Amino acid sequence: MVMVPELSQIHVLEMPSKTSICTLKPETDAKLGMPMSLRMWQPNTGSHPLLLAGYEDGSVVLWNLSLGQMLSRLTCHQEPVMSLDFDAERTKGVSGSSEKQLCVWSHKGQEKLELQQTYQLTNPGISEVTLRQDKKILATAGWDHRIRLFGWKKLKPLAVLDYHTSTVYCVAFSDHKKPSERLMAAGSKDHRISVWSIYNQT
Repeated sequence: MVMVPELSQIHVLEMPSKTSICTLKPETDAKLGMPMSLRMWQPNTGSHPLLLAGYEDGSVVLWNLSLGQMLSRLTCHQEPVMSLDFDAERTKGVSGSSEKQLCVWSHKGQEKLELQQTYQLTNPGISEVTLRQDKKILATAGWDHRIRLFGWKKLKPLAVLDYHTSTVYCVAFSDHKKPSERLMAAGSKDHRISVWSIYNQT
């Protein structure tokens, strides 16, 4: 599937046929603004795929794709949600925005999103948040040119990687079969891509 943001709506298409599955439309008075970040997952229990969407107004919204229905809305940021990621095993996620704050939230019973924890950053602006596949490390790409690493379980700061000379736009982990061979890569406005070996034995 692919999600296509358009104004406040999200069009869900099945690939490669591009068949329309549904269109997610917030209520007129919701005033969410544009969807800025999307993450879909299939719960272990139940057959309905779910979608998390971060919006321009600072909200994270949980959608049921089968019903095209909004299940929960959590306003956890004062600025647009630039990126989010989700840990399906722990049913909790993380989001970053253009402000100085990371938010960790959980997906509790009855499809409700609840704020669990916040972390104040030194400088404003997060382009992307990414969880490593083993769900032990969280990486953030910062507008302050830095990559920050956290232990995901307790959001403990682990390292600040200061290599780039401009905004870091994206960060991603490889999924090599051997943990010792897994790498992290980051891309920046400075036209450079950095590749790192990060806590591979954790």
